[in-house]
Amino acid sequence: MKIVLGSRGSKLALIQTQLVLNKLKQHYPENEYEIKVIHTKGDKILNQSLEKIGDKGLFVKEIEQQLLNHEIDIAVHSMKDMPSQCVEGLVFTDTLENADCRDCLVLNGYDSLNDLPIGATIATGSKRRKYQLLKLRSDLNIVDIRGNIHTRIQKMVDNHYDGLVLAAAGLERIERKDLISEYLDPHIFVPACAQGMLGIEVRENDILYDMINNISDKDATYKMKLECTFLETINGSCHIPVGAYVEVYKDNIHIDALLGNEEGKLIKETCVFDKDNAFDQIQQLALKMKGQLENE
Repeated sequence: MKIVLGSRGSKLALIQTQLVLNKLKQHYPENEYEIKVIHTKGDKILNQSLEKIGDKGLFVKEIEQQLLNHEIDIAVHSMKDMPSQCVEGLVFTDTLENADCRDCLVLNGYDSLNDLPIGATIATGSKRRKYQLLKLRSDLNIVDIRGNIHTRIQKMVDNHYDGLVLAAAGLERIERKDLISEYLDPHIFVPACAQGMLGIEVRENDILYDMINNISDKDATYKMKLECTFLETINGSCHIPVGAYVEVYKDNIHIDALLGNEEGKLIKETCVFDKDNAFDQIQQLALKMKGQLENE
């Protein structure tokens, strides 16, 4: 059987897709594997902020369409970049081992957030990151930035920005952890839901669903599903700040949850839930936070 994996064309996207290919090849060597690069609308329009051109779907629509058309068999994404609802006819499999979930600072001549001068300019394309930064340092000048990791770093240099906020997982996977100036504590600076995790998408009722689940990481999948439950209940888009960081223990789970609006109002909750009803409790937490934000 020939299996075609679809991927965006950035170095990070291709590395992540290769991780899935390697795992499949290791366990199912009898198959033939190929990676197909697919350029999405979100990859082509880099001179406008994401909120002006659409939602997270801009980075996956073309890939998902090829999956539905049987032009590819598996789509590999960064799970944090996926819309909260799956396209009809497609499903997510379980995931592989997750990378570092934390956000980090890549600074231009400085060592940490505290070292930055008053009014320093930090670039990010995320409102979740923007408003959390401003909570920590209200004096910062936050500017919008788009593009892959290398593009963003080059823009930082060319525009003399003082720094960037990026996902540590991306730098880890492209083997550039040396660029990280400071990791941001996920209990304080809440990451995106499922940050550092791979979103592996296949067609409904496809044999590949079971094949991938058989080689997946169950602990990472459980954590991913808990964090995504929060996102799905919020029905969060890229236009509002939303994040969740879950730690799993023997009998319970610990969650730091974040929700905000486009004006920068943020609500953060920290809770401990029993494993037996963790999904229901996370849904209730999300609804409570959503109602609280709407009523303020």
